[in-house]
Amino acid sequence: MRTTLHLPVALLDEARTALGFTSKTDTVIYALREVVRRSRADELKALIGTVQFEFDPTDLRQRDRGRA
Repeated sequence: MRTTLHLPVALLDEARTALGFTSKTDTVIYALREVVRRSRADELKALIGTVQFEFDPTDLRQRDRGRA
């Protein structure tokens, strides 16, 4: 998809150099993916302590052996 963006040239060039890309498109795509990845990681971190797992590791190992 083509989109026109007004980006600070110095910032884009600095990001491109820091990431080792030659393409502006690759730089923007990488940056967008990184923002999404970090957001998902933050969402997972927010779940810490809110999800309770009640299981017996020994029981799970025995069940796995029974299937094999």
